[in-house]
Amino acid sequence: MASTSAESVLLTPTHQFPLGGPLTPARRATALEWASTTGGVIIEDDYDGEFRYDRKPVGALQGIAPQHVAYLGTVSKTLSPAIRIGWMVLPDRLIEPVLATKGPYERWVSSTDQLTLADFIESGRFDSHIRKMRTSYRRRRDQLVATLAQQVPRVRVAGISAGLHAVIRLPSGTEQSVLAAAQARDLGLEGLSVFRHPDVSSVGGDGIVVGYSTPTQSQYSRTLDVLCEVLQEALR
Repeated sequence: MASTSAESVLLTPTHQFPLGGPLTPARRATALEWASTTGGVIIEDDYDGEFRYDRKPVGALQGIAPQHVAYLGTVSKTLSPAIRIGWMVLPDRLIEPVLATKGPYERWVSSTDQLTLADFIESGRFDSHIRKMRTSYRRRRDQLVATLAQQVPRVRVAGISAGLHAVIRLPSGTEQSVLAAAQARDLGLEGLSVFRHPDVSSVGGDGIVVGYSTPTQSQYSRTLDVLCEVLQEALR
């Protein structure tokens, strides 16, 4: 990174989307060294850092270098995107410029929602909710992995055990057929090709992105069965 002329870099160190990997300790250190040496700013998007299932959540870069990292978070994953509340933890030198750019008008976030969330956090109920949902989502991911291993062993789930989505790696050349079969069954999936930059020369392999937090609990097992049926049909 030292050779770049960029003044800022956007990172998702805890859990990259869509491939689902964390930023390794060596690359985290390289990013922090770049920011310290050049005066650049790391914009840290911690979009689902609360949901790590195989170990404790990884600490934010902001906690290590608060004067070089602008930390961004929301309640979109922990509560609901409809609440439309987010926050920034900024280096001291950026607070006044950001406030001046933002202006005083909070068009989209009601005071009632902000005060309610503040009470939810201060009372400890927010932490309790996070623990409950972490357990629920871990069970869903485990069930997804186990069901696929049993019914469709030709595919594999990639990425770390975290977040609200999983990447299912597919045999080469099968992504579009899987998406077509899913559409015919009213199953909402996205292919990895959607997230690939058009200028990238390497294909990078076929796959689909599955969000396992969406179905209701009563529908989840049946939804997994439909997913397996779609994969079996498309991969014949």
